[in-house]
Amino acid sequence: MEQFEDIRRDRRLEGTSIRKLAKKYRVHRRVVRQALASAMPPPRKVSARRAPVMGPYEATIRAWLLADQDAPRKQRHSARRVWQRLVREQGASLAESTVRDAVRRIRTEIDQPATVATVPQVHEPGREGEVDFGEFFAVIAGVTIKLWLFSLRLSASGRACHRAFPTQAQEAFFAGHVHAFERLGGVPGRIRYDNLKPAVARVLLGRERIESERFILLRSHYGFDSFYCHPGIEGAHEKGGVEGDIGWFRRNHLVPVPTAASIAELNEMISAFDEEDLARVIDGHRATIGVEFAAEASALSALPSEGFDVARHVSARVDAKARVCVRQCRYSVPVSFIGSRLDVAIGASEIVVSAKSSVVATHERLVERGAESLCLDHYLEVLVRKPGALATSVPLAQARAARTFGPVHDAYWAEARRQLGDAKGTRALIDALLLARTLPRDAVVAGMSAALALCTVSPEVVAIEARRAAGERLAEVTPLTSLAGDDRPAPDLAAYDDLLGERRVGR
Repeated sequence: MEQFEDIRRDRRLEGTSIRKLAKKYRVHRRVVRQALASAMPPPRKVSARRAPVMGPYEATIRAWLLADQDAPRKQRHSARRVWQRLVREQGASLAESTVRDAVRRIRTEIDQPATVATVPQVHEPGREGEVDFGEFFAVIAGVTIKLWLFSLRLSASGRACHRAFPTQAQEAFFAGHVHAFERLGGVPGRIRYDNLKPAVARVLLGRERIESERFILLRSHYGFDSFYCHPGIEGAHEKGGVEGDIGWFRRNHLVPVPTAASIAELNEMISAFDEEDLARVIDGHRATIGVEFAAEASALSALPSEGFDVARHVSARVDAKARVCVRQCRYSVPVSFIGSRLDVAIGASEIVVSAKSSVVATHERLVERGAESLCLDHYLEVLVRKPGALATSVPLAQARAARTFGPVHDAYWAEARRQLGDAKGTRALIDALLLARTLPRDAVVAGMSAALALCTVSPEVVAIEARRAAGERLAEVTPLTSLAGDDRPAPDLAAYDDLLGERRVGR
């Protein structure tokens, strides 16, 4: 560029000939003529590099890699396998690094998606919403686990409702809808979905679907229509609003990895984030999400007067270890139900076990196959007869992990075994634990602490102090804990001794 400028300056100011200019700047006369014709140098010609060694095999490599698109993911050609086949089957004399470079370049060309033209859409208020799941990680009770973020987003205002679930099962899918409808205060006219299994039993040609019966029940209950996007990446843009929303929410509210004591606490945080986002302005919108949703809310359909039961109801038989098996996970029930068949409500986050409409056990829903949730209270009647089984029992280990069996329990148990022996001491502990069925758990722990302060392990003392800690009105009795440091003189019982002596003489 600078050389062209100098040539043009010399020609303009001094009238230097083309020959002298070429000699002065050591260029060809053709270059001088180009500079005089235009201040912009012509683009350099890039000669196509030939690959005499690789050239004959590029078509073969491309055919193999194209055929891989229909092969199982784990049985596709690696670069090394391509090189091996070229050497063995084609007699090629190529370096492996050369083949690797060619495979990388051809794969990039094959995987590059074709540009699909889309048309901007206008969304009428209350007319449409979009639903999808997205995965994320969170630290729950000190353990990092993978969770699923449900999102229902209104297409017009961009208002979205989110909910975290440990699974993408149908119960979570329904619970997400119910939560979103209640938060929005209404129902959009139509909701867009991809082909989620909780809603779609089978994908047919075009947009035809065979829907699951329970999803049809949900849709009928709330009175909305469903619309299904094309399968795969081809239909991703048809619900791009909710997909972008999940990514935005994850980047802005779930980074760094959130920490909570439970999924319920995490969902309280997520609900607060949703409220915070009402002050956000989405690109292309003129007002905040909250302002636009206030105008859209009146266009939503009203909620039905009755709620929708998201749980799936099944029956399960109780095994010899007082467990019911649900979705390949086991949950404990009181031992008195061994051998019975009970009703189980499978919810999005909990399992409720009932006998004749009476709830007998409630557990947090497990996700990992083969996992167990065993409540220590369900096994106390057995442990009274088999006290030796308590120390190494799974329910006790889980109670320790959940911190429902803590240091006070251990101290009381140790003192009871010291005073009464292993078997009787363990039974005393179990009698104290049974008090939690009628008294608050914290009050029972307070009763154990009070009993230890009195150097006693009597369950009756624990019961009295637990009731006092629970605030129950007891008879006008001096608290047992106040007697520990009583320095009053002992009462004189001589008169009673005299009466006993006279009674013996009379006999």
